[in-house]
Amino acid sequence: MAYKSNDLSVLSYANGFTLWHYATQDTAADVDTAGYFNEASHMIRQGDMIMANVDTDGTPAAGIFLVNANTGGVVDVADLTAVGATDTD
Repeated sequence: MAYKSNDLSVLSYANGFTLWHYATQDTAADVDTAGYFNEASHMIRQGDMIMANVDTDGTPAAGIFLVNANTGGVVDVADLTAVGATDTD
């Protein structure tokens, strides 16, 4: 699939930093591909964080992507840092 602008929203903004939320049926590996968020490059800055729910129609996962680059309209995020990945009970 591909980035959908309606699925990206601002959770908080302060001092030049934005915390975003994004939900998608795409896997984390798809989302962390350089260029996935290019359509939003005019809004997303290096250092921003994106709270994400990924693979919502398969094996859902959640976590945080750090925006590690936005140069010339090309946005790159680091691999997903998982949240709540282990449940032993």
